[in-house]
Amino acid sequence: MSFSNLYYKRTTATAKACYICYKPTTAVLATIDTSDFLYTCTIHLSDHGFATRVLEPENENKIGISVEEIAKLREEWEEKQRRKKEKEKEKVDKDKAADEGEKKEDDGKSEKSSKVPGSLPTSGSLSPRPTHEKYILHRDIFALRVSEHRRRRQTSQAKDLAPRLPGAPSSRLS
Repeated sequence: MSFSNLYYKRTTATAKACYICYKPTTAVLATIDTSDFLYTCTIHLSDHGFATRVLEPENENKIGISVEEIAKLREEWEEKQRRKKEKEKEKVDKDKAADEGEKKEDDGKSEKSSKVPGSLPTSGSLSPRPTHEKYILHRDIFALRVSEHRRRRQTSQAKDLAPRLPGAPSSRLS
């Protein structure tokens, strides 16, 4: 099983031994699908001989839309909502005019109120969702992780294969 050399820093609730110094730590480096993970101290993460942090450009949007385009779309959407409200008000006014004759006859009945859904607040800006820090392991450390996974896979395959192999002869050869 092959996995990429891109690990995400996460924190856990329980502390386990660090991969390097065996001190208890809650910081974990894990692949995106958590096929490989290792507990490590935050001090080791700053060591370039162990791992290097991958920095992403901050101004790049994940979906590829600029801030100006988002503002333009928001204005268009708000304009459509205003037009929609105006149409509903005109419709309600027409209904009220038609229903005035019926209301005079039915004074005892309760009046139904139509609620117009409100628009989203535009004053607050959306803050970007925090993401996990990305790290790339040093090539020697990564080679250790890959060889450890290969060894585990081979031992599990050997255990699966062992019951199917014939046993050693129990009688003496003459």
